[in-house]
Amino acid sequence: MTGSGTQPRRLATVARACDIVAALNELGGAGVTELAEHVDISKSSAHAYLNTLREQHLVVRDEGRYRLSLEFLYLGNAVRHREPLFVYGQSVVEDLAADSGEYVHLMCEQHGFERNIYKSAGEHAVGGEYHTTKEQQPDYLHFTASGKAVLAALPEQRVDSIVEEHGLPEKTPNTITDPDELFAELSAIRSQGYAINDEEEVMGIRAVGAPIRDADGEVLGGISISGPTGRFTLDRCHEVFAEKITERANVIEAKLNMSSASESLR
Repeated sequence: MTGSGTQPRRLATVARACDIVAALNELGGAGVTELAEHVDISKSSAHAYLNTLREQHLVVRDEGRYRLSLEFLYLGNAVRHREPLFVYGQSVVEDLAADSGEYVHLMCEQHGFERNIYKSAGEHAVGGEYHTTKEQQPDYLHFTASGKAVLAALPEQRVDSIVEEHGLPEKTPNTITDPDELFAELSAIRSQGYAINDEEEVMGIRAVGAPIRDADGEVLGGISISGPTGRFTLDRCHEVFAEKITERANVIEAKLNMSSASESLR
């Protein structure tokens, strides 16, 4: 249902509660005064929201400070285990990480951002703290290998809207920040079937990513493998890792499609 205009109805109280949850996550917990200042509301309003969230078991209080409860852990795990990409991609990610010794990520696009669903580290993987942080927050699509692979598989109109809404912020000197340059690269990615992140997210790190599609060709997400440039030379990215990542993307697609086919026979 919509209101008098074309925009959907919006409940300000729900939006404010979401702001408070986001603020508690960003701050790692806060007192009433700190939270009220952070989200620009009165202390009495902040207290009322926090009490309501506590009643719903979403917030806990410890020595006058409020923080998110483990209820979010249970909710997050439930959401992830219902996600087909995770269900059929987890073992493939682990297999590739063990085979290559590097970091492997599984992701999808939501709201124009990259959402990391699962990661696995091989014995030679580097940057564990950074990769853990990637799982805890959304990321831009234009400077990651899997993100660019997904952008290349999306309709051009959708890519236009993502770029218009979120921009192309620079992460390193190698990040693509010009829309025309990005669209030229996406065209090349479509032709070759995989994307390379050439130190565009972190200097000294390259990655190779491929899209994952359903039986109708709709992009569901992407898979990537990353490591230091000494092991991920551009030649090896094209000649070795591209084959590994596209092969694993195909395996996940096959698993997803077989599951859909089995469901249709029931």
